[in-house]
Amino acid sequence: MPGTRGPVPVPLHPNGGDRDLTQEILNAVDEHETVPTNELFPHTSQAEIKAALDRLASRQMVEYDTNDKEHVVLTQEGQDIVDEGSHEYKVWDAVHKAGKLSPKDQALSTPSAKLGQGNAIKLKWIKKDGDAFVPLTDSVTDTTREQLRYASEHHAFEDAKLLKDYQKRKLVATQKVITYIARKGPRWAREIPVEVTDLTAEMIADGSWKTATFKPYNFKARGVLGEAGHGGTGALHPLNKVREEFRKIFFNMGFVEMPTARFVDSGFWNFDALFVPQQHPARDLQDTFYVSDPAEAGPPGADESVDVVLAETAEEDDDESDKPTSSDPATRAAETTSKLDYNEYFENVKRVHQDGAFGSIGYRYPYNDAETRRLVLRTHTTAISAYCLHRLAANPRPCRYFSIDRVFRNETVDATHLAEFHQIEGVIADYNLTLGGLQAFLKRFFRNIGVPDLKFKPAYNPYTEPSMEVYAWHEGLGKLVEIGNSGMFRPEMLLAMGLPEDLRCYGFGLSLERPTMIKYGISNIRELLGHKVDIGDIEKMPAVRLDRE
Repeated sequence: MPGTRGPVPVPLHPNGGDRDLTQEILNAVDEHETVPTNELFPHTSQAEIKAALDRLASRQMVEYDTNDKEHVVLTQEGQDIVDEGSHEYKVWDAVHKAGKLSPKDQALSTPSAKLGQGNAIKLKWIKKDGDAFVPLTDSVTDTTREQLRYASEHHAFEDAKLLKDYQKRKLVATQKVITYIARKGPRWAREIPVEVTDLTAEMIADGSWKTATFKPYNFKARGVLGEAGHGGTGALHPLNKVREEFRKIFFNMGFVEMPTARFVDSGFWNFDALFVPQQHPARDLQDTFYVSDPAEAGPPGADESVDVVLAETAEEDDDESDKPTSSDPATRAAETTSKLDYNEYFENVKRVHQDGAFGSIGYRYPYNDAETRRLVLRTHTTAISAYCLHRLAANPRPCRYFSIDRVFRNETVDATHLAEFHQIEGVIADYNLTLGGLQAFLKRFFRNIGVPDLKFKPAYNPYTEPSMEVYAWHEGLGKLVEIGNSGMFRPEMLLAMGLPEDLRCYGFGLSLERPTMIKYGISNIRELLGHKVDIGDIEKMPAVRLDRE
């Protein structure tokens, strides 16, 4: 809403109502050399006084000093003691009036009376005589009541050492009180003059701007938080920031991004193709989310949506004879899939599991075809990696694939685990690869994202052998945390796809959340992802991190 241009009288009642506190302060300063606001305006709130003083100080009409002081104030129990006497006094008074009083008497059965009995005995006001209390004196001085009355009147104790004792007994508390001392400023005036908020053409023409009083700018006022940059609606979530960093690193290292839009996948691609036995605990309901409608998929086959994307992005072999003849991605995808026999691949996988093949003794159990058709929320993006590696059998060659997408596991939620999270996965296929080469690659990869020191631990995965867990130091948690898993894909998994024996494959995966937590110093994953995340904290996250030398 635009402001009024030209001369504007300052409103007499800026805070509404019928009182002009600003003018009252001007009158008080004119009458007195200095004005202690707590004495002249005892019933006006500190916020109202401050607002009026700032209004005048911004125009240099008055100046003021601020005094902060801790005042002692009584709690409700403390005020009751001032009004009626201390607990021990009430006990003594009841015993003194009765001459002799049983502890079971109604006057001594209240919680405060039970507290007062001990103090009264300690002060030697009463004593126990058989089964009753009797007074030891005809008059007492209620010191507690007098000290609290003094504190109520003077907002302090005569002996400062008493404060902690009475605070411990919850009879008093401290309260910060702010007062002001006002005096005349360099541009003193008894009234706020009419001010000009804007310089107009008319004022320039008639020369009135020379004598006009312009309303001063308040350069100390806080501005409105903008919605650009890292804050507001334009903010990128920290996960998205780190995700983009990973994508750039993958692209710079020659990787091709796999299309991973299939959140729901079949048991064949999610488990069987990866040499995960059908009796593996990972397939249990407590570990995997199964889809009930529809409950089953068809037999494994080509996925045109994946094939077309790969045909658009994947590099072909240098051998001219193997290059596709068409420039249309859909046509090229069809040419590639025409070289693949999904039925043969299914039978190879079944044979490896049930009877053993390709140098493996297998698991030797009756293979259940129905288990391969069960639909699940994918537990890893490796299901897509298996599909892409099988597609590679149509034209075996060195390649590098990666993906970053969401996966789902029936986990117990804690500081480092969620039921859904993002998995980063990389697959490198090449000839004559070694485990040492995988370790060297992982060190180089994580060094690019600012995680220089890695630890490797032997592990077991059904589809990789050998396998390694990858650990990095988390400053926030103060310990090593697992940030990834890796290994070399098993021959019985790759050979069943139709890949040549000397074409080996690295596989590595990590969550997107763990590296993000390390980079941003977040110790609880629930502060990063999920319905309990504070949007305000996300908007305050830095636009960039200065964590690189």
